[in-house]
Amino acid sequence: MTATATSPEGVPPSGEPQQSFDFKAYLNQSRERVEAALDASMGPERPESLREAMRYSLLAGGKRLRPILCLAACELVGGDSSKAMPTAVAVEMIHTMSLIHDDLPAMDNDDLRRGRPTNHRVYGDAMAILAGDALLSRAFEMVSVRSADVPAERLVKVVGELAMVSGAPGLVGGQVVDLECEGKQVDLETLEYIHLHKTAALLRACVVTGALIGGASDTQVQAMRTYANGIGLAFQIVDDILDVTASSEVLGKTAGKDLLADKTTYPKLLGLEPSRTRALELVGEAKAALQPWKNKAQPLLALADYVASRDR
Repeated sequence: MTATATSPEGVPPSGEPQQSFDFKAYLNQSRERVEAALDASMGPERPESLREAMRYSLLAGGKRLRPILCLAACELVGGDSSKAMPTAVAVEMIHTMSLIHDDLPAMDNDDLRRGRPTNHRVYGDAMAILAGDALLSRAFEMVSVRSADVPAERLVKVVGELAMVSGAPGLVGGQVVDLECEGKQVDLETLEYIHLHKTAALLRACVVTGALIGGASDTQVQAMRTYANGIGLAFQIVDDILDVTASSEVLGKTAGKDLLADKTTYPKLLGLEPSRTRALELVGEAKAALQPWKNKAQPLLALADYVASRDR
């Protein structure tokens, strides 16, 4: 087979014929790899009670879109995705921490997550807080200690990205504004601020860290940020739509909780159909950012379409 020519940025030129891509098989294979790596990240250790609480939420299933995005971004820029697996596990640990803490009575006070009782309902508030804290610390251990054969300067950048997304500039800051806005009239700018610092921030960290592990250029990293912002906001809009249109059984979490908490959501602010239209627009913008890669970007392009069409 003749090798495909590439530009100085390492991407193929325009005009390539489209190739078939089995997204379902890709998703299943990637999820299996991630599940195995997540399980391996939580080996025998003490105290056993803490390990059990951490494993309960980390291994509870789910789509695993965030670690898969990390691996796909690494591959897209020419990297070896096996070297990005510790980072992929790390972003899923940060995500899981955020779910455990968001579900607590002092936050969103939820009883159901991924189809079963939330962590604090099983282990109590104190253990849930500590399990989340331990997962956050383990995430940085995965990157800094368990990443093999990755240049130190790349790992430093990854640690910086994860520190930003898990702190005040990211998840924590977004959650504070979210809590402060409950029961208040919120405009679109504030709503998008919340979600750019929560949902989109973590998705952005997934693709950016994967690209960094793969040795991406500054131009490629910026394209990844644009892509992730688009799918991140689209993901949240679809989440808001499903909150009012799907059942708890389908979602695996409590439906209608945003309405009960009197939170401003995209459907509440824009209406259902305009919200769907906005989500599709954002996915289009995200996919456009990957245009330089053409067919090489099929996994990330398909993941963007999946975000817009998901039903749970």
